[in-house]
Amino acid sequence: MHKKEQLEIFDSWIRQHKPLLFKVVRAYAFDPENQNDLFQEVSIQIWLSIPNFRKESKVSTWLYRIALNVALNWTRKNKRHSNGRQTLDGLEKILEQNKEPIDERLEWLYHEISKLNKIDRSITLLMLDGFSYKEMAEILGISESNIGVKIHRIKNHLSDQMKKKEHYGL
Repeated sequence: MHKKEQLEIFDSWIRQHKPLLFKVVRAYAFDPENQNDLFQEVSIQIWLSIPNFRKESKVSTWLYRIALNVALNWTRKNKRHSNGRQTLDGLEKILEQNKEPIDERLEWLYHEISKLNKIDRSITLLMLDGFSYKEMAEILGISESNIGVKIHRIKNHLSDQMKKKEHYGL
């Protein structure tokens, strides 16, 4: 494959699937700096994987699998390096002053998703992105029936969390 062809494919995929990729990134990296770092890692792996794409699955499924694997590896690596680090108090407020207003409901949802275990978090993101049970099973390497059971439990859990939030006015 020529570099020009690879670049055209890369540009097309990133342009078309950036929202999908960023949902994965946002579920595993929680501040803008880490999100950008993780998105760059995902982008690099997508670039490197283009010659290996055999069109046996949809592009979105292929990209999601790459993003998920990179995010999981990045999380493990980042966890090892973050032990012992301390944040600079007040720095976040300075960096966030020029941010656009955020939807508090969406922030709450991402916060709750971030509390889920890795598999449930991945299933939730895939579900929100409209993947079928079959596609989810293919990406995650578990059975379709297992996907269904997990989705049922995740929905119940998130519903319970929402009820608690509403009840306690959080």
